[in-house]
Amino acid sequence: MSAQRVELGEFLKARRGRVAPEDVGLPGGGRRRTPGLRREELAQLAGVGVTWYTWLEQGRPINVSGQVLDAVATTLGLTPVEREHLYRLAEATPMRLPRTTDCASEAVFEEIVEALDPLPAVITNTRFDIVRANRAYNDLFHDWHRLPCIHKNLLWCIITEPTAREQLLNYDTEVPYLVGRLRSAYGEHVGDPDWETDLARLRSICPEFDLLWSKHEVAACTPRVRRIANPDVGEVRLTITELAVSAHPDLLLFIESPADEETRAKLPLTRREATARQV
Repeated sequence: MSAQRVELGEFLKARRGRVAPEDVGLPGGGRRRTPGLRREELAQLAGVGVTWYTWLEQGRPINVSGQVLDAVATTLGLTPVEREHLYRLAEATPMRLPRTTDCASEAVFEEIVEALDPLPAVITNTRFDIVRANRAYNDLFHDWHRLPCIHKNLLWCIITEPTAREQLLNYDTEVPYLVGRLRSAYGEHVGDPDWETDLARLRSICPEFDLLWSKHEVAACTPRVRRIANPDVGEVRLTITELAVSAHPDLLLFIESPADEETRAKLPLTRREATARQV
């Protein structure tokens, strides 16, 4: 079994486990060893063979048509991003085109993000490793770390920093979202040694991440507000806008803009030179 097929089986089991029988018109109640639908129930509702579906969950290398996957996805009530994730894992959609550098050079990234100043901006890969960040971004998060930042990664910096819950005020929604984004990207990197090593380390040192990762939740790009408790100015509310870097499919540009006028007035005071003047 390939790692991708194993991941497909785990994803299907996780999604099947969250569908209650009564949600799909089956009688509820009774004793069940595990929550959610049984395999035979899902197969019947989707109009596929029980043996075929069992093999699919077991990660066997069977042929999968888009039509059959669509029936399974509909029965499971998958969202568009979950459906796309399912197709990718089942290798039922074309693989992404190879990365190209013909349209843009990484050398200009620093100039681009600095041009966005005074808005905090950062370029990461789909694993959230930081590639480039502008001074506004670095100033905003200058006092974020109580521990040395060994791994420059947005997600690592949040979930391994002891004071993150105090400083990221909507931590309980932001972290599951980022893990969902990571899981979506992982569908194209299953078996990649760099990804697998990174994930194994993170799961071993962070039980919270391990729990979130085991849920197999996936998320699409969603504009959202991040609430940060800044030590100099108090709470700031920033709208996170994400842009794809088309010349580099593995890269993302995140721009943080004030979500309200109060934050717009506070943002200049988060700059390190402004703090130094106050002292």
